[in-house]
Amino acid sequence: MSQSFSLTDSQSLSDLTVFLLRSSRVLDGSVRLIASERVLAVYTAIFHPRGLLDTSPTVLGLRTFELSEPVEFDKVVPMRSLVERLKRLESTARDLSLPVIVTVPLEVNTVTWAGISPPKGGWEPHGQTTASHLEAAARAGIDEVAAAVPEGAGELIVDRVRSEVWGRQVDGLEFVPTGAGFAAFSLGFLADDEPIQLLESGLWTRLSTSRGHILVRRKPWAL
Repeated sequence: MSQSFSLTDSQSLSDLTVFLLRSSRVLDGSVRLIASERVLAVYTAIFHPRGLLDTSPTVLGLRTFELSEPVEFDKVVPMRSLVERLKRLESTARDLSLPVIVTVPLEVNTVTWAGISPPKGGWEPHGQTTASHLEAAARAGIDEVAAAVPEGAGELIVDRVRSEVWGRQVDGLEFVPTGAGFAAFSLGFLADDEPIQLLESGLWTRLSTSRGHILVRRKPWAL
């Protein structure tokens, strides 16, 4: 039996589609959907280690959506398949105020990052930063990666450069890698007039705005 969830209206459908499309431009892989009662949490991976020797942090994007009906599930599905379903629903929507039922695609079982769940509670405030500071770190990293990777470079070289650049700490922000700034910038979570709240729980750091959240899991030896 197919699992489904019901978004409250077409605006929520559009917001979810935009979030996934922005995520897919960075890493067109899988998306984790966790539904509990009337809330859907949607996780996408922006960066994650690709092997035991990869020191890259795990950097996830998170958006939450209100559901019109309570449901419970935790599934990892292909992002492309879900986006295609959302686009079809957008094209056929008539009454924009009515709930929209989305059928969940078949699961995938080979996504390593989805096996690590961020904590639901225990988050402690750890200061704040500005959108301009994170955007500057993101743009500098983009330029550095572009300059350091020659045309036609192999996958190993690209991964090494990305790991070095995006794993580096943002100036003045403990446990916040430049990859977190890149994620917030790429996903459209930054607004000039809104500060970014920083929170910590165990090995996790969270960057939160009204537009969404970035979750960073550092290596245990980074403590």
